[in-house]
Amino acid sequence: MDVSDTALDEAAETAVTQCLAVASGEAFVVVTDDERHRIGEHLYAAGRDATDDVVIVQYPPGPQHGAEPPDAVAAAMRDADVFVAPTTKSLSHTRARSAACENGARGATMPGITEEVMVTGLDADYDAIAAHCREVYEQVADASEVRVTTEAGTDITFEPGDRAWQSDTGLVHDPGAFSNLPAGEVFVSPETADGTYVVDGTMMPHGLLEHELRFEVEDGYVTHISDDAVREQVEEGAESVGRDAYNLAELGIGTNVGVADLVGSVLLDEKAAGTVHIAIGDDASIGGDTEAPLHLDGIVREPTVWADGAVVDLPTVER
Repeated sequence: MDVSDTALDEAAETAVTQCLAVASGEAFVVVTDDERHRIGEHLYAAGRDATDDVVIVQYPPGPQHGAEPPDAVAAAMRDADVFVAPTTKSLSHTRARSAACENGARGATMPGITEEVMVTGLDADYDAIAAHCREVYEQVADASEVRVTTEAGTDITFEPGDRAWQSDTGLVHDPGAFSNLPAGEVFVSPETADGTYVVDGTMMPHGLLEHELRFEVEDGYVTHISDDAVREQVEEGAESVGRDAYNLAELGIGTNVGVADLVGSVLLDEKAAGTVHIAIGDDASIGGDTEAPLHLDGIVREPTVWADGAVVDLPTVER
């Protein structure tokens, strides 16, 4: 699919004006890499229409999702008022991103974004997505136990403990605020989890799956991974952080009713309404206490979610 400049311009304008609300005089930084530079250039152009203080920073793609960017990139993010990061590998769960938000910058990461996902995921009403986030949040926020089951074999129970649920609405208007774009999820980094989950949607490095991936979890750590390629990614992370690479990092519930079909992009597919995603690795940037050089999300189709024994009413995909 060839994406026109006009379509990218429209998507970039949505990101800059509706989602990030970049205002005149604000310092706006676009962080991109050699493989996503066309998207970065359109965001830069949209930024120029909003403020005179705009720069674009480009670097070679990182080795792994969650790997830290170069120091100069981290400094640019930290000193910005607003940043956006369309990159091949995710900056969401990095110290660079956390430090920028702690310093008052608001921003959005776009890990693994493609031009097709850019125009599809940002052709959305983000006020409506925020409303769906609120509806899901109200059902799960006070639950001491959340269980996810599927006909494919998922049966896993999460205990959030003292960790708060968070909403990724795509509306990033306050100092220190952060979101993925495209957006639409409610998520938590649980204190512990036990059970089995079966990924039958999307997971890197495969993309849209043709076979199911099975994971066993005990006391908050993944103890069995059925897939060689995913296991190798986790083992590589374990070389530097040991057991923390196997941390059960996240439970997320998709709320973007504009995502009708999974396309093989974790960034977009994890937001699809009616799905959940479960992640391994780093959770320090989303309310946990584990730092790891990876954050691997797996999307689970057609789940039933239970909050303290009550079935959660999940948003319905618009078709």
